[in-house]
Amino acid sequence: MKPTRLFWLVAAFAAGCALTGRAVAEPLSVAKDDKTITISRGSKPLLEYRYASVPFKPYVSQMWTPGGVQVLRDSPHDHKHHHSLMFAIEADGVDFWSETPKNGKEISRELDGPAKVAGGAQFAQRLDCAGTNGTVVLCEQRRIFLHEPQDDGATLLTWRSRLSTGPNRETVTLTGHHYFGLGARFLQVMDKVGEFTNATGQPGETVRGDERLVAAKWCAYSAPADGKPVTIAMFDDPKNPRHPARMFTMGKPFAYLSATLNLWKEPMELKCGAELDLCYGVAVCDGKLSAADIEKLYQRWLALRSASK
Repeated sequence: MKPTRLFWLVAAFAAGCALTGRAVAEPLSVAKDDKTITISRGSKPLLEYRYASVPFKPYVSQMWTPGGVQVLRDSPHDHKHHHSLMFAIEADGVDFWSETPKNGKEISRELDGPAKVAGGAQFAQRLDCAGTNGTVVLCEQRRIFLHEPQDDGATLLTWRSRLSTGPNRETVTLTGHHYFGLGARFLQVMDKVGEFTNATGQPGETVRGDERLVAAKWCAYSAPADGKPVTIAMFDDPKNPRHPARMFTMGKPFAYLSATLNLWKEPMELKCGAELDLCYGVAVCDGKLSAADIEKLYQRWLALRSASK
């Protein structure tokens, strides 16, 4: 049997890639079991989300650089309630960040996806944020969009949380400690040895000890992990209320980064029928990125984030 024209075209393309050293991009794939959602590129995982069998809140449990370095730490012994990449605040006096018998829970009501879509892969989860008596104080519509990787050494996601009042509540007051928001805890080997960078180049306000808050459109942490330098950046959407976000950072005794609404100083009232639409970007990158590189990545995320709506 003679080879077909398609065979020769594919062979020629493969030979060309081999000669130029250009790899053929592998497509994204999605998978779901009874607890987690995983998004991968070829055989390499990029993101794992724990949507079920969680005591208090769903969260992104693992996130890898394109080079295969996983950077997040889940429920360390010193702060069991720190779950890798998570979102939580306080609403009408109910704390959804901490995890004790008196704290609230983010209860899953509906899961949509995961699915491959134009420009990447996504899934959505509807959550009821309830107090210990079961009363739903706050509702959240969460959507995670993992963007199709490009050749810039970054795994890039968009996190959207649309908040509304619980049933039969005229208003809900949003508050919390100075670090409440979208927060990330890093691997133990990344503690005490890294460096924070932000869009302003300024250190920001000292809150206590090594903890700082700075109003910045992006903030990043660079440190070695598995013997390789990595950078994790958090981006604030210009359409978010109180933009730029107050970026919380601490380097000792462990490293932490979160994007906050400054609710500890300025509580926010959410009225029935209204929505608080929050949008953040998170990039996990191979290498130690300069401020200029992070700014380029931020601008790329701004151009891509509309795909996650």
